Amino acid sequence: MTRSHAAKRQSIINAAAAVFCREGLAGANIDLIAAEAGVSRQTIYNHHGDKEKLFDAVLRQVTDRCNARAYAVLDTFPDHPTDLERDLTDFALRMNKICLCCQDGEFLNKLIQLEGERHPELFDVWREEGPGKIESALAARFARLAYSGYLEIDDPDVAARHFMALNQSDIHLPSTFGRQLSDEQLLASTKCAVSTFLRAFGRKPIRTPETETIRG
Repeated sequence: MTRSHAAKRQSIINAAAAVFCREGLAGANIDLIAAEAGVSRQTIYNHHGDKEKLFDAVLRQVTDRCNARAYAVLDTFPDHPTDLERDLTDFALRMNKICLCCQDGEFLNKLIQLEGERHPELFDVWREEGPGKIESALAARFARLAYSGYLEIDDPDVAARHFMALNQSDIHLPSTFGRQLSDEQLLASTKCAVSTFLRAFGRKPIRTPETETIRG
């Protein structure tokens, strides 16, 4: 059965993602990708041009898929929390499981490790369209929590970057070596990240003469 134009194009993207992740940009070539996709090298040139353009197409598609997952999780952000630490932990855990501990998230992490230093310009689109947009959307939600009195934040963008960095800190290193945290480890890491975030940005209790007397 003959594959459609769209199916061929998708098989090339999937094969290229696998080859780039396995071989890196320097080690990958059109012949390897064509063999993995089950198409001719000329088909790849017709669809995408050279290797660098194909790499860019892969990054754009993976970024789009990651963004779709991230925005779906952002829709579950606790705008009106009943227990701020618990609700933020549940949200952060969903972000980790759905956006980071998935094939696309692991692919991006490995590819950035392989090529980010040698070819930073190749990741410009990913930086602008991926983390940049997600962090801005998260910052807006933290700003609303601060306005409602749940957090004390001077700069929501800084708070969003800190939240993401804390939440991802224990995930990246195992992912680099092809390993994942267990569910128990991921929950413990997420709880620690949110607790640390709230120590920095959580609303501080108001001190009164009575509370100072009790403390004394």
